[in-house]
Amino acid sequence: MKATPRLSLIVVAALAAAGTLTVDTAAPARAAACNGYVGLTFDDGPSSNTPALLNALTQNGLRATMFNQGQYAAAYPAQVKAQVNAGMWVGNHSYTHPHLTQQSQATIDSEISRTQQAIAAAGGGTPRLFRPPYGETNSTVKAVAARYGLTEIIWNVDSQDWNGASTDAIVAAAGRLTSGQVILMHDWAANSRAALPRIAQGLASRNLCAGMISPQTGRAVAPSAASEAGAAR
Repeated sequence: MKATPRLSLIVVAALAAAGTLTVDTAAPARAAACNGYVGLTFDDGPSSNTPALLNALTQNGLRATMFNQGQYAAAYPAQVKAQVNAGMWVGNHSYTHPHLTQQSQATIDSEISRTQQAIAAAGGGTPRLFRPPYGETNSTVKAVAARYGLTEIIWNVDSQDWNGASTDAIVAAAGRLTSGQVILMHDWAANSRAALPRIAQGLASRNLCAGMISPQTGRAVAPSAASEAGAAR
């Protein structure tokens, strides 16, 4: 799959001119060499860690999907807007991160709907992607998510950052990604943030770029023109 480097560069330039994107001019231009795309995802934000994470992503020419908890979107609305302004996409990760498969349909509905509302109220748009907490799902969870126009996204590679994985281990995990695949990381994990420069280098060496996750297929694809204001639209 070939990239559209001209569109990507125009979008980045426009965001930078508007002061909504920090661009590292020393970062290599990767757009022309995208022979495939992977989905970098960060769960459990936004938080006080989000500014440092966004800075690390943009400085390394990376974009990611941020699966936000509704309770944190309500508590840190400015950081939801900052995610979008930095060129990230925003997804739904439930309101309080319960084991949804153990909940009633009414509770599942509340967890998902309140998160949609909190993210929208914070300026993150209306999410189209949903990651169930712990990756746990069943037919009821899927049906409720679909009712809100959400595509369920699990992951292909688990960085294990939630389990204390080292920076080296997280870099190695990202090295296993193939085109279209998605990796799980977390907003609060300092080792994942520290791994980003080497993740960017590793992807570039394999002609892979960090893309958006398609609501149609659940796979990582090239960012579309319609997504450039944030895939949460």
